Amino acid sequence: MGLMQCVLGLLVLVAFDHVYSARSMARVFQPRVFQPRMLIQEPQSVDSQLGEQWDPIQGSNGVQSQRPQLAPLTSNLAPSSIQSKQELLGPVRELAWKFPKVTEEPVQPNINFELQQPRPYDSVAVQCWENGVHVEVKQDFFGNGQLLEPSLLSLGGCGVGNVDATSRVLIFDSPLQECDSQLMVTENELVYIFTLDYRPAALQSTPILRSSGATVGIKCHYPRRHNVSSNEVQPAWIPYASTQVAEDILVFSLKIMTDDWMFERPSTVFFLGDVLNIQASVKQFNHVPLRIFVDNCVATKGPDVKSAPKYSFIENHGCLTDAKYTGSISKFLPRVQDDKLQFHLEAFRFQEESSGAIYITCFLKASAASVQVNEDHKACSFKANGWVSSDGSDEVCGCCDTSCGLRTDSVLTEVPGFQWEARAQVGPLQIRENQLQAKNVI
Repeated sequence: MGLMQCVLGLLVLVAFDHVYSARSMARVFQPRVFQPRMLIQEPQSVDSQLGEQWDPIQGSNGVQSQRPQLAPLTSNLAPSSIQSKQELLGPVRELAWKFPKVTEEPVQPNINFELQQPRPYDSVAVQCWENGVHVEVKQDFFGNGQLLEPSLLSLGGCGVGNVDATSRVLIFDSPLQECDSQLMVTENELVYIFTLDYRPAALQSTPILRSSGATVGIKCHYPRRHNVSSNEVQPAWIPYASTQVAEDILVFSLKIMTDDWMFERPSTVFFLGDVLNIQASVKQFNHVPLRIFVDNCVATKGPDVKSAPKYSFIENHGCLTDAKYTGSISKFLPRVQDDKLQFHLEAFRFQEESSGAIYITCFLKASAASVQVNEDHKACSFKANGWVSSDGSDEVCGCCDTSCGLRTDSVLTEVPGFQWEARAQVGPLQIRENQLQAKNVI
């Protein structure tokens, strides 16, 4: 009896061990069902979750085991189980800012423009005497208000004999056989021929010319007595424009204008002696009112501002030095509008440059119109008694003869820290010499 009980106990232990092993294996090797986590889930009880995933299965030995009931993968990816985001609900302020309206540029009308050729100017008078010639030359040789340097004028290599300072007349007196004269003999008369030469030189320490060379032929005819006649000379000069767009929705421009300042000049041809009407401007789209300044300008024979030769005629943050260096009438005009600045520049050519082409490059900058003009923001012109400001504040021009502000060089470089600035260029401008048709003096 005792032996039977022991055998029965062992069978019971083996059966329980088999059931326990089956449960452990089912839990260890059961793959986890993919369940995307929801951002917002309803709380569920542990029993309900287990009830959905575990079903009792009848084993071969009659013992029930818990094995997971696997569902298809696609059923677990239903739209209701995909992770979603919560939207932040609340009042949203409507954006009131809009891009500024860009006004259309008015179309320039057709201008009845005609290039004015230089007119002959009576600047030479001649008297032929029995044994010599007397020549008087107006120092305002081309009739443009610019007085010639006497040393640049010669009669057949002979210099000026006398100067009438009151009437500004240069006087030559020469015997008929001197000053490189030439004798021509005809059937009825003797003709002595002289040549009056004007050869311009670069203005002071600059590489530019403001007048063209001139040659006047003088002839003295002697049939039996003397004769008197006169001769004449002429002048010559012209520009162009460009536009540059700056940051902050500002449009800077540099243009060559017509004589009435109403329109952009259609021609880029000038003669020596002409005056260029140059206008710098800034357009401000929905911006605070601005005042424009020409910080510096340089003229070159090509578009590269670093090329040589070059001539700087506005320096020191707005000092127009051309009149100081060359005695020209170049100047800033009194300001009429804050967003425009106009100035005159006498036309010139580079010495020994046959093409006559020049480019003008200026560095423009703008400041709030409410800010007072100062040494860094000014427009000053040179006059015989000193410097004057186009804005009426002459005291800011006191540094034009020394150095103003942070920069003293004449190369076009930006002003550090200044917000509204741009570089603009006009060119090529064709500056032509006067082609003189000299009249023979009889």
